Amino acid sequence: MPVFFFFFMPSPFFLVFRLARKIPSRVSSSSPFSSRSFSLGDAPAGRFSSLLREFSKDVVGVKSVHAQIVVNDIGSEQRLATVLVSVYRDLGCLEYARKVFDQIPHPEAPICTAVLVGYLRRELYDEALAFFELMRSRDLEIDDRACNFALKACSMVSDYERGMDVINIAVNKGIQRNQFLASSMVNFLMNFGKVKEARMIFDGLRVRDVVCWNSIIGGYVQARQFNDAFVLFFEMCKYGVRPNPVTMASMIQACEGVGSLDLGKSVHGFVLCLEMGDDVLVLTSLVNMYAKLSDVVNARRVFDSMTTRNLVSWNAMISGYVQNGFVHEGFELFSQLLKNRCRLDSGTMVSLLHGCALTANFESGKMLHGFLYRAGFELDVILGTALVDLYSKCGALSWALSVFSSTPNKNVITWTAMLVGLAQNGHAEEALWLFSDMQQEGVAANSITLVSLVHSCAHLGSLKKGKSIHAYLLRNGYALSVVNMTALIDMYAKCGKVEHTDRVIHYSPVSEKDVVLWNSLIGSYGMHGFGDRALAAFHQMKEEGVLPNESTFVSLLTACNHSGMVEEGVALFHSMQNDHNIRQSEKLYACFVDLLSRAGHLKEAEALVEEMPFNSSSASLEALLNGCRTHKNVDLGVKTADKLLCLGVANPGVYIVLSNIYAVARQWDKVDHVRQLMRQCGLKKTPGYSLIEIGNQLHTFLAGDSSHPQQPEIDQIVDNLKTEVEASGYVPDTSCILRDVDESVKVKLLWGHSERLAIAFGLLCTPAGSLIQIIKNLRVCNDCHNVTKYISKIVQREIVVRDANRFHHFKNGKCSCNDYW
Repeated sequence: MPVFFFFFMPSPFFLVFRLARKIPSRVSSSSPFSSRSFSLGDAPAGRFSSLLREFSKDVVGVKSVHAQIVVNDIGSEQRLATVLVSVYRDLGCLEYARKVFDQIPHPEAPICTAVLVGYLRRELYDEALAFFELMRSRDLEIDDRACNFALKACSMVSDYERGMDVINIAVNKGIQRNQFLASSMVNFLMNFGKVKEARMIFDGLRVRDVVCWNSIIGGYVQARQFNDAFVLFFEMCKYGVRPNPVTMASMIQACEGVGSLDLGKSVHGFVLCLEMGDDVLVLTSLVNMYAKLSDVVNARRVFDSMTTRNLVSWNAMISGYVQNGFVHEGFELFSQLLKNRCRLDSGTMVSLLHGCALTANFESGKMLHGFLYRAGFELDVILGTALVDLYSKCGALSWALSVFSSTPNKNVITWTAMLVGLAQNGHAEEALWLFSDMQQEGVAANSITLVSLVHSCAHLGSLKKGKSIHAYLLRNGYALSVVNMTALIDMYAKCGKVEHTDRVIHYSPVSEKDVVLWNSLIGSYGMHGFGDRALAAFHQMKEEGVLPNESTFVSLLTACNHSGMVEEGVALFHSMQNDHNIRQSEKLYACFVDLLSRAGHLKEAEALVEEMPFNSSSASLEALLNGCRTHKNVDLGVKTADKLLCLGVANPGVYIVLSNIYAVARQWDKVDHVRQLMRQCGLKKTPGYSLIEIGNQLHTFLAGDSSHPQQPEIDQIVDNLKTEVEASGYVPDTSCILRDVDESVKVKLLWGHSERLAIAFGLLCTPAGSLIQIIKNLRVCNDCHNVTKYISKIVQREIVVRDANRFHHFKNGKCSCNDYW
């Protein structure tokens, strides 16, 4: 055959020809290499191994060598087969590597390990574990390397039981003291929180290299046992083992966990002594540590000192800015990142979206959303959750719901973000409906989900749904968390069941009773006007060694306020600084002004506002203004309202109260003037509504509402009640109607108030003698308060009304507030 013919032949044939020139097509029986078993140094096996390494980057060449190996019938030679499997594996031809393995009658440990490594590189962890099980079933040799790789596969699929099987095999074979295997065992056990077991393995090692030390130190940091991590680090240095960048990254993370900036700076200095000042991993860890410890200046200094930065470094600095409230600086750094033409990932975008959510910056959030779309980011569950959270916190629920519905593979965090968004934006009932959808999708709720639902039930006053969520918390072991117990106390209090709050606090472990929990209990008593019980809880709290804070005294003053306990409130106000070293803040002054104003001590309240050690706050002036309305002091009311308007208060309630004061004084021209001012400022009065829960459904009534399906029956009950209460001596207080109309019209308007419609519906739909509970979003008016007392006596029912300020328990013609609210 002419030589030029081979020159133009395709590559595979040319390679076969080259091999044929180098190796005989078959070893003759008379040859010294005719034996079926060859050593690596023998000509055929050794030469084939060399050829495989020579063609290790050319799959066609490897296949050609493989063909010659088969022709020479030496494919079962162990070391040659190991090389062949390794080459196929490195070329990505794992299926060919497995076929080579399957042809070996009794494969030894190296060839088994080569196959295991191939599965791990392709992230085929289940296949790797199945292969390891095959090794066990065929009684093949299992060495420390095979156990090491099998254990890594168990870690990746979070299979604790199979991982422990691998560890037991290693222990039974006596190979657990191999440094690499021991490090893997320590890492595996630490990942599952088995700190003691990991430490036993570590302590059993005679020789420990830096990898072993890193495994145990990193495990302690991961388990948040930071002091133990530092002890081990010092012990490591004592034994003369030089820390590497992985060690120092763990120690930097430990400083962050301890929350000690000084300790972090000391570790930073040690990093410089070790000449790791240019290591990307270490410097990125320092940026993250300084940012988490609120030292943004030093975080930026470290970031600027980096000669080489990866995306993790950029993300750490951007996230650090956002977490510390420097959102603008975070966006500036993001612009610099774009100018450097660095690639982005979802971590970068999530940090910026979180910044927009913190500042409720809807426009910037929309711009980022558009950038995500243009940059080709797919809407995964992480980005979808961040967008839902952003739009919810900006009040753009339609946008949040749109993103939520299009987010694939929604997890519990995504569902919770949408639930919290609905609840916080006043759509508590929709949040409860969404929770039903979440359960139907088979997504298990977490503690945060359930807390948001408890708050939704509290907002709606939905006792049945609240009890259902409480039962869910108990079944899933969440109920004894201090956060959940606090939410439950608030929920039961707002649903009118103070006795249930007592049960929650009774079954709470003493260790879990922190100041927040006690404040919630004190606040629940105050909400219902039980000032004496609030003070008793305060004394019990102190006896149990819990120190009060500012919120404690806010709750106590509110409780005294709603109970008419003026003297006790005055004593508490003066004791907070003298006995408890708590600074009297603007909020506390506002509570004290409200206490005095509500009790009619308007001159003292006005003097207190003037003598405050800081400028008059809107909260204090609003409290004084409400007192003026209650006690019909027009002059002081106008004077106080003027001060509020000068502060630029955009609260429509201020205008409403001022309008009420003028209306009581029958100064209708000034009422019209105030209403005109409201229109000019773009302010609207919040429409009043009342809620009542019948069965598992909430019914909403507006003033003058006639849209309910059972409206004719409701109207009939209202007419009957009107007749009966008038016969019992009820006289309408038309001063509650702030309109310049005839008295008969005012009376008609009074009987159209939402709480009266809700009470009538409750009487229509509930058994005789049962409790009726109403939720009113505004303060109940004087006349509705009066007429409800009459109704409770006539129908022999207890009627509980929760208005914007407190609870009213009406029974036998009396109210729990003693007409003081």
